[in-house]
Amino acid sequence: MQTSDAAVPTHIGYIVDGNRRWAKKHGIPSYEGHLAGYNTIKDIVKFTTKQGVKFVSIYVFSTENWRREQEEVANLMKLSLRVFKTDLKEFIDENLRLRVLGSREGLSDSLLKAIDEAEKATAHLTGGTICICFNYGGWQEVVDATKAAIADGVSPEALTEEAIAQHLYAADVPPVDMVVRTSGEQRLSNFMLWRTAYSELLFLEKFWPEMTTDDVAAIIAEYQKRSRRFGG
Repeated sequence: MQTSDAAVPTHIGYIVDGNRRWAKKHGIPSYEGHLAGYNTIKDIVKFTTKQGVKFVSIYVFSTENWRREQEEVANLMKLSLRVFKTDLKEFIDENLRLRVLGSREGLSDSLLKAIDEAEKATAHLTGGTICICFNYGGWQEVVDATKAAIADGVSPEALTEEAIAQHLYAADVPPVDMVVRTSGEQRLSNFMLWRTAYSELLFLEKFWPEMTTDDVAAIIAEYQKRSRRFGG
C-alpha cells in the first residue's frame, strides 16, 4: 500500500509537549503554560479537521503524569473539566465528536460525569472525531484490551491481533497515520502504541503553545511527501 501524493491523513495524533518549558521561557508560572497549551489545542484540532482529517488524537495527560506536583495535577484536572463542560457547546457548534481514551481510575466523580455527558452529547456529530487521550497509557490500553477480550470469552488460541484490536479503547478509531510531537523531544512516550506501529513520525522543535494553523498545513504537506509501504 502506498499513499498518493494528494492524500490527506485520516488520523493525526498530536503529542502535546512543552507547555511548562514555554512558560519558563517567558518567565511565567507553569499553569499559564498549560492554559496557553489548552487554547492552542482548540485552535489546532479545529483547523486540522477543517483540512479533511477525520480523526485527531491529542495526548494531554498520561498515566505517568500523576507523578507531577499535586498543585499542577489539580490545575490540569480543572482545565480538563473545562474542556468537557464549558467548551462542550464549542465542539458541538463545530460538529465535532469527542471521544475520551484512557483509564477511569483515579478520576473524580464530577470529571467522569462530565466525560460521559460530553461523549453522549456529541456521539451523533459527523464533522470529525477528537480523541482526547486522558489518563492514558499505551501499555495499559493493550493490557485492558487483552483482559476485555478474555472476559468476552476469547480463548488463548483465538487471541489474535484482530481480537485485541477489537477491544482497544474506542475500537472503531483507526490507526494513526502521522504522529506529531512538539518541543524537540523524539519519542512516543507511551502514546497509542498499538495504533502507531506504522505511523509516520514528525518531531517539531517548537513548544506546543507556539503551534499555529500554518504548522498544520505544513504537517499535512510533509505527510503527502512520504511513501508508506507497511513493510511491503
